[in-house]
Amino acid sequence: MTGLRNAEGPVVFTRVGFVRGLRMSLPLVLGLIPFGLVAGVAGQGVGLSLGEITFMSAAVYAGAAQLVALGVWGHPVDLFAVTFAAFVVNLRLALMGPVLAPWLNRLSGWRLYLSLFMMVDHSWALSVKEMNSGYRDSAMFLGCGVSLFVFWVITTALGHLLGTQLQPPQGHPLFFAALAAFISILVMMWRGLGDLMPWAVAGVVSVLVAQIMPGSFWYIVAGALAGSVAGGVRDHRRTQRKPGA
Repeated sequence: MTGLRNAEGPVVFTRVGFVRGLRMSLPLVLGLIPFGLVAGVAGQGVGLSLGEITFMSAAVYAGAAQLVALGVWGHPVDLFAVTFAAFVVNLRLALMGPVLAPWLNRLSGWRLYLSLFMMVDHSWALSVKEMNSGYRDSAMFLGCGVSLFVFWVITTALGHLLGTQLQPPQGHPLFFAALAAFISILVMMWRGLGDLMPWAVAGVVSVLVAQIMPGSFWYIVAGALAGSVAGGVRDHRRTQRKPGA
């Protein structure tokens, strides 16, 4: 394990790393459970069957996108609105993926495509932390994603069954659990007061855009882009202040 913490060594993809990802993801499952239950309840609330919500979770595997899509679900279903909503929410993955380039650029074939399919906020956050610490086994990312995938499908199915019993109205406190799960991810990402500025920029921009464009989902993209730009400016200034830069 010590050798795999050498940031200068080659990136590998091993069964040991995959199993390590499975094991390290178990605490994240606790945050995933309420998220999955809420998605299942939401699916039941818009009339999806148990089989349909289970298939949706396995094929889409994007909790935030699923919840947003279910939020605009109607009868009949507006496929464009549902697809566009999911697309907008998942645009953040285009910003997240390149962060793991030191790992992903060394992969090809099924290893790369399956790893990309399994990328969600939870596994990404944990993997970024491990990668930045110098860990070099990229199979850890896939192992973490597979574990979360299995529990996601199971919990959404259970949520559907739960929804048939509870049938909570819109605005019920239960639906805050999904947002709480996202907030909990930030705990692992916090590196000190230097992160406060880009996080604050992302939050303020998101709130402003949500107020300007109510009912849309552009606040997610706007917040992500604004926070990324703020973080880039912060890192550039730090580089400029380094001796010899």
